[in-house]
Amino acid sequence: MTRDSYIRLTGVIRSHPGRIRFVTVLNRMITGLSYLVYPLFLLALLLTGHPFLVRAVLVPAVSFLGVSLFRNILNAPRPYEKFDLPPVLKKDTPGKSFPSRHVFSAFVIAMTVLYLYPAAGCVLLACGTVLAVIRVVGGVHEPRDVIAGALLGIACGIFGYYWI
Repeated sequence: MTRDSYIRLTGVIRSHPGRIRFVTVLNRMITGLSYLVYPLFLLALLLTGHPFLVRAVLVPAVSFLGVSLFRNILNAPRPYEKFDLPPVLKKDTPGKSFPSRHVFSAFVIAMTVLYLYPAAGCVLLACGTVLAVIRVVGGVHEPRDVIAGALLGIACGIFGYYWI
């Protein structure tokens, strides 16, 4: 990604205060949805004594730790660092851009729910896709960051729930 393509990508949002507010609220809502649905899902599994509970905790936890470790080692700069432009979404964390952990988390949670509730999992996958777009147009990730986060979330879900 070049500075010009970054400016074009975020400029549609950056130039309109109403769009900035919309993207900011949508980012918080979708992130909050994922982080609300997951503990409620786990609680439901616990209360029903469902045997999937252990995997539903371990797969996302181990995957999240692995992605976090990889991000820390790689420490890729964020677009606003590379191009010296403020992000649309409020963020000032240096580095750790690749892969997007927000998008990864949304997708691995969606895959977890998808295993038992396909319709709800598909809705969460769609929300994760919207979140990925928001993280890019919000200027805190490049497309490669969110694509990698989504693919890793899906791969961890497939591996943890269908191959093991």
